[in-house]
Order: sequence, then structure tokens, then C-alpha cells
Amino acid sequence: MSFSTQPSVADTAHEEPWYKRRTIWRDVPMSQWRDWHWQMRNRITTAEQLARVIPMTPRQQRTIERALDRFRFAVPPYYASLIDPDDPECPIRLQAIPGEGELSVGTFDIEDPLNEDGDSVAPGMSHRYPDRVLWVIMHECAMLCRHCTRKRKVGDRPDAISEDRLDAGIAYLRSNPEVRDVLLSGGDPFLLSDDRLEHVLQRVRNEAPSVEIVRFGTRIPVTMPQRVTPALVEMLRRYHPIFVNTHFNVPKEFTPESEAALRLMADAGIPLGNQSVLLRGVNDCWALMRKLMHKLTANRVRPYYIYQCDLAEGLEHFRTTISKGIEIMEHLRGHISGLAVPTFVVDAPGGGGKIPVHPNYIVSQHENKTVLRNFEGRIVAYEEPKQYVGMCNEGHPCSFCREILRSGEESVGVAGLFDDDPENIALVPVGVDEADDAIENESADRSSA
Repeated sequence: MSFSTQPSVADTAHEEPWYKRRTIWRDVPMSQWRDWHWQMRNRITTAEQLARVIPMTPRQQRTIERALDRFRFAVPPYYASLIDPDDPECPIRLQAIPGEGELSVGTFDIEDPLNEDGDSVAPGMSHRYPDRVLWVIMHECAMLCRHCTRKRKVGDRPDAISEDRLDAGIAYLRSNPEVRDVLLSGGDPFLLSDDRLEHVLQRVRNEAPSVEIVRFGTRIPVTMPQRVTPALVEMLRRYHPIFVNTHFNVPKEFTPESEAALRLMADAGIPLGNQSVLLRGVNDCWALMRKLMHKLTANRVRPYYIYQCDLAEGLEHFRTTISKGIEIMEHLRGHISGLAVPTFVVDAPGGGGKIPVHPNYIVSQHENKTVLRNFEGRIVAYEEPKQYVGMCNEGHPCSFCREILRSGEESVGVAGLFDDDPENIALVPVGVDEADDAIENESADRSSA
């Protein structure tokens, strides 16, 4: 793995933070603390090292050692310094340190809950949605989050994307021009060196002309903001449009260092989004979530998603009910700025994709009227127009529709049912026709007998 040698954004941060002063790293010079290479080299990876940072009972230490037989463990000094050593339920601790819950595999736990391997079209690349792909280009993270849906893979070798794997991914993008959006993920893609990351971006921009936007999925601004250097950000801005989605789960993760990293990217014109995961005992509280949304928008980060925790192995102790997520959304919509309201989604098991889930605001409908309720519970009637003819109707598509028709693109899923095609009036699950034929054949055999 190669690393950048540029100075960190935290070089411009404030004096030594209080959370560092209370740790075993209090005597580490700030020049080292602010160096992300030092942070990576000094990650905590064993129960023995962790015992020097926070008090642990012998049972807790044994639990961590047992958990390490199944999943890897790594925490940078920066993120470890945010743990309250006197609070066993500290939300930073719960996200960073293995617990007994990881030793159990739930009845419905799935090794690959999102079927990313099943949707694979090239090494590390999954194509589930029509116009975008997910491309895992790094298998290492600064911190190995205990709630990660890719725990089975993170930390695997090789760490970074090889030239052969890069060639295969580029070849897929060139042969599938419908892909206009590439999400670079991991592990954490920001752990690539600046040069290697730029090489990936250059090849995407130069060799896959259909790709309009590149997104990064990273938790670096949260777990090791020292990596967000002026050199990294200056390189990224040369390849706009670039988007960055990060992963703050609790307000406590906002520090002068994390805020400096966000500020550097926002000032470079990089739109920032956030994807939180709803976690039992960590952030399953509407008041906490409201505060988190306020902190995000104050730092120019658009709340994008709140994820229902996936059905990955060893995560059942983190999962909440979906109804808890809906309750939280009731306390956000209408109570805070619409800009600060994320979408609550369930990433459907088996590769079904992200399904938005929200409170039901439609009370009733009939031909000319829709009855709605607002966040206060006020019920109102919206009168539908008596005669409505849209700009796109049967036999008279608009110019945008005609462009789609000329391209040969077909509507996928439920959207296809709105096409004016009498042959397309139902969605039939894959395999149902075959099953129906088998039943009919069996019935015919019985009748002839």
C-alpha cells in the first residue's frame, strides 16, 4: 500500500485537543498526531493494546479476543481518543470496539446481505441500478466499524485495486455507456495514495466518456480526518464533478479536526452528503438524530440517508425495528429544515436495493381529491384538477421522452407499468412463469391419468 506524504489539513487546526490530552498519546508531538501515516501505523489492533487505552474487565478482554477470531479490529488513535473511558455505553466505543453481540449469528443473518457478489460485473464492481455502479477499489479502512455490512471483506488482501482489476472495471464502463455515475467505495478509497487515486480518476475520465459524476463513499472525515490534506483535495477538484458521501452517526464525532476536513472539501466545491446507520444504543433516539442533522448542515453536509442496519453476520445486536426509524422520521420532517431531513431506507436483503420508508402522509384518495396530513396531525384535502393532460401522453411524447425512445432504453420495474403498452400491465417475479408451467403440466398429467 502506498501513502501520500502531503501535510494534513489538521496542521491548521487548533491547539492540542482535550481528548488527546487524556490518553496514552498525550506526549505525542502534534506534528505526529496530525500525520495520517502515524495514525495508521499506530492503530489499535489487539485487546492487549486496547487495555492500555480504556479500562476493561478480564471478561471484556476475552470477548474481544474471541471476536477477533471472526472479524478484524482496528482503531486509529484519533478515534480512540474520543471514547469516554468511564462509559461502557459510549457510542464511540460501541462503534469501534468488538462486543459480545458479534459472537452471535442471528437466524436471519446473511454473509453478503446486499448480494453485492451476485451483482458483480467485474472484480470489485457491482451493477444493480440502471445508470450507476459501485466500485470497491480499496479493502482497508482507517477504522473497522463494528456495524460494517462488509465485515467479511474489509481488511482482505490485496488492499488496493491492481492494474488488472482497474483494466477490467474500465472495460465494463466502456461497454456499458448507460452508466453515468460511479461510486468509488471500499474499505475506504481515501486510503489510496494521492497518486494512485488520481490514476483511477484519470482513467475513468479519459476512458469512460459516459461517466458524468464520480462519488466517493468514505468515513475518513469521521475516523481519521488527518487524511484529508490540502494536496488530496486539490487533486480531487481537478476531476469535478466529484461528490463525497461520508458517515457521521452521532454528534460526538464532530471535532475541530473533523470539521476542518469537511470545510476543506466544501471550500473546494465538493458537494458533501452523509449516510448514517441506525444503530441500537448508539443513535436510536430522535433527539440525538435531530442534533446530528443540525451539526451536519452547519458544516455544509447534506443529510442523505439514514440506513436501517443490514442483516450482516454479527450485527443483530445493533439492529432496531423499522418502526423506530419511522418514529425518528416523524420527529424530523416538519420539525427541522427540509434540507436537513434525510431519507430513511432499508437496503433490501438479496440485492433489492434501497427502499425508502417514511410515515404515511396520505390519509385517503378518490377520483378528484387527495386527503393528506401534515407533521402536526392536521388533515387537509387537496383538490385535484378537473381536467389534466400532461406534457407527455399517449402518442405525443415530449422531446425528452423521444430522446429516451430513440436510445432504445426501456423502463425498468414499476416505472414500466406507466408506459402505454397493453403488453406490459404486470410485473412477474423471475421464475414464476416456469413455476406456473410446472403446476399446469402436473395438473394435466393427473387429469390424463
